[in-house]
Amino acid sequence: MSRWLTEAVPRGRIAAFRTVIYLFVAADLVIFTPWVRTRVSVPGELYQPLLVGRLLPLPTPTPALVAVIFWSLLLLAVLAATGRAPRLLGWAVCALYLQWMIIAMSYGKVDHDRFGLLVALAVLPTAGRARHGDTTRTEAGGWALRVTQIAVICTYFLAAFAKLRFGGLDWLTGSVLARAIIRRGTDLADLIAQVPHLLIVAQFGIVAFELLSPAVFLLPARWRLAMVGFFYSFHVVTIATITISFAPHLAAMTSFLPLERVRPVVWTRRLLGRDPAAAETPAPAPLGDPAPVRAGADVAALGDQAPVVGRPAGP
Repeated sequence: MSRWLTEAVPRGRIAAFRTVIYLFVAADLVIFTPWVRTRVSVPGELYQPLLVGRLLPLPTPTPALVAVIFWSLLLLAVLAATGRAPRLLGWAVCALYLQWMIIAMSYGKVDHDRFGLLVALAVLPTAGRARHGDTTRTEAGGWALRVTQIAVICTYFLAAFAKLRFGGLDWLTGSVLARAIIRRGTDLADLIAQVPHLLIVAQFGIVAFELLSPAVFLLPARWRLAMVGFFYSFHVVTIATITISFAPHLAAMTSFLPLERVRPVVWTRRLLGRDPAAAETPAPAPLGDPAPVRAGADVAALGDQAPVVGRPAGP
């Protein structure tokens, strides 16, 4: 078990995953959860902190507090995405984002799609330093990715457990998806809803795939990536039909991917003809022309084969 939990991965994968997660945190503040800043206009007595917020304890949000968290988190997340000071910046981002989420979820609605992201933020500082493209393998980084993967799969499995616990078999045979389509469905969802019994079949399929999601850890690497691709396709369909985004969960799920192969900076340089590796490789001499001889050590290395200036070449 310990070998599986700490399976070594390339440091380049950790560097890429770190960049993805911290850039998503910055994007989350300005794209997905900017509404958290509006919570300060709500009367303080309506703030009912989550259990973790009561245990710490954290202060009731004020305009000044929320503004400080927002701007500090935005700056630190961008800096952390560069890979510098991974522990210091990583722990700071983790603490601030946790407080940001406690504020967001303490007014009656809790989103379960952020569990994997929060776990990723908690374990990334333990992975240590990592550079993009580094093929050196690290067990500490492997542990960070594995724990994040477990959190991602727990999100699926426990979602199915919650459906059956609170909805029972009625969740499978009821009108859950039909109500979702009525509330926030798209034109594509309206077309799907017209197919008899298709929504009921879809509800059975959703619960089945969530319950079977832990099987991803039992598959060979190639099939594991295929199953993760299925997970992503499921969320694409969800967005296209009932416009529910699981963006934080999708960011955390990149822990399954060989991100070290994604090198946008290198690709851009190659596209622009500025590949450093190509620039360092000397161009081959044209056929038929003698190779240039450098002075100094190269001439000495040629020994008797080097022509001597002033002496005829013949006998």
